Amino acid sequence: MALLFKKFICTVVLFVIAVPACSLADERPNLLFIIVDDQSPFDLKIYNPESKLDTPVIDKIAREGMVFDRAYHMGAWSGAVCTASRHMVMSGRTVWHLPRNRRRKGKGPVTERLTAPELADTSMAAVFNRAGYETVRTCKKGNSFEAANAKFKIRNDSTKRGGTDESGSAWHAEQVLQYLNQRETLKDKDPFLIYFGFSHPHDTRDGKSELLDKYGAVNHKDSSSLPPANPSQPQLPSNYLPAHPFHHGHPGLRDEVNVSGVWKNRDERTIRNEIGREFACSENIDTQIGRVLSKLEAMGELDNTFIFYTSDHGMAIGRHGLQGKQNLYEHTWRVPMIVKGPGIEPGKRSQGNIYLLDALATMCDLTGTKFPATNEGKSFKPVLEGKQEVVRDVLFGVYCGGTKPGMRSVRKGDWKLIKYDVLDGEVQETQLFNLKDNPDEFIEQHHASDVVELTGHLPADGQLNLADDPKYAEKRKEMEALLYQEMVRLDDPYRLWDQKQIEGTDSVK
Repeated sequence: MALLFKKFICTVVLFVIAVPACSLADERPNLLFIIVDDQSPFDLKIYNPESKLDTPVIDKIAREGMVFDRAYHMGAWSGAVCTASRHMVMSGRTVWHLPRNRRRKGKGPVTERLTAPELADTSMAAVFNRAGYETVRTCKKGNSFEAANAKFKIRNDSTKRGGTDESGSAWHAEQVLQYLNQRETLKDKDPFLIYFGFSHPHDTRDGKSELLDKYGAVNHKDSSSLPPANPSQPQLPSNYLPAHPFHHGHPGLRDEVNVSGVWKNRDERTIRNEIGREFACSENIDTQIGRVLSKLEAMGELDNTFIFYTSDHGMAIGRHGLQGKQNLYEHTWRVPMIVKGPGIEPGKRSQGNIYLLDALATMCDLTGTKFPATNEGKSFKPVLEGKQEVVRDVLFGVYCGGTKPGMRSVRKGDWKLIKYDVLDGEVQETQLFNLKDNPDEFIEQHHASDVVELTGHLPADGQLNLADDPKYAEKRKEMEALLYQEMVRLDDPYRLWDQKQIEGTDSVK
């Protein structure tokens, strides 16, 4: 009898070992990855308490989870910054190791390292499909990683930037709710990964009428006139400027000259109205997220779901005299990042020093899923668990969708460097900021009396670009060396005007 019992135990152990991971699906957490289109973290009260934007659902996620104060999107090699950003989200690859960003022909280890052949097969949905997850996606169409998007088992994509439920953000929520209703009916217990993407607050920012009224905005369509002034509109950002002090280096850039409702205008009425439109769209997104979370709670699945809230990149809308996403100031290079889920202590904040491309590694780590071999991101699970504060010390940013080499940025601790080399050498500028002392990245133009009168914000004397201040010459030298190191490490194919060339490297321009 004892011998039979031992054989029975051995059989059970072998059976358990042999069972594939997907059979334990009901014990593994779900993933809800929420990504909006074009949102600066400083639109949200959790990053900017002075903001007029109401997002009670997002605020609740933040109270019950962790807020990251240093989350960045790394950059782009295209004016459509979201294209590079969403490739990074889907693949966990760094910016110069993605498709479509430089010469991709040829053979050998360098080409293979840069291109990661068949990258879609190791992208987000493909990884979680193999792990036994139900993968579901809704988002805008275009400016994305189409081959990776196609890997989702359920997919309903459409660009919805209108002011009604059918033409706006409610449509995306409906796609998620349809899946959840079906899941409930079928009593499906497999874990899910839902990629819950929105088309707003990207322009055209046609908000719902009641929310436009709340923020004093109108869907302005006439480029020959200004929108009406309204005291209910959000105030100008503290780092607003009527013009950037030098050219951004991308002539004819759509976001800076042809956004409906703004065009080339940077006057107070235009910018305040456009921010009001954006806030109307963002509050509607918050409402739609709330509908989905309420459904998950009713199904009893909310407590076993990791929720990520982020954006593909930030946005200027008047800050520093810019309109679009093609710059490396904090309002645009940074992204919001909030994570809530099992085991995450509520109400915590962390620096993190994370990139959007770290999301895939983190989602794998949280669910016990094997990282894809092509992944270059770092899991920030240890930060979520309170075991460490950051996952890296240095952060790198790039924009070169216009004239080359473009813009580069590097941050370490409180110090940040931005360099501009555009318009065939016509613009060669350097900015150095201490973000602890100057978080809004104020420059000389922000101190002008007419700007102060508009914003109501007088910067302190030391809140300036410090690049040419002799007191910070050594810090500038240190940061420029660090930037060069990061450009080399990450296979940046360009060099700035004051950087040495790398001999024998034909990829350097």
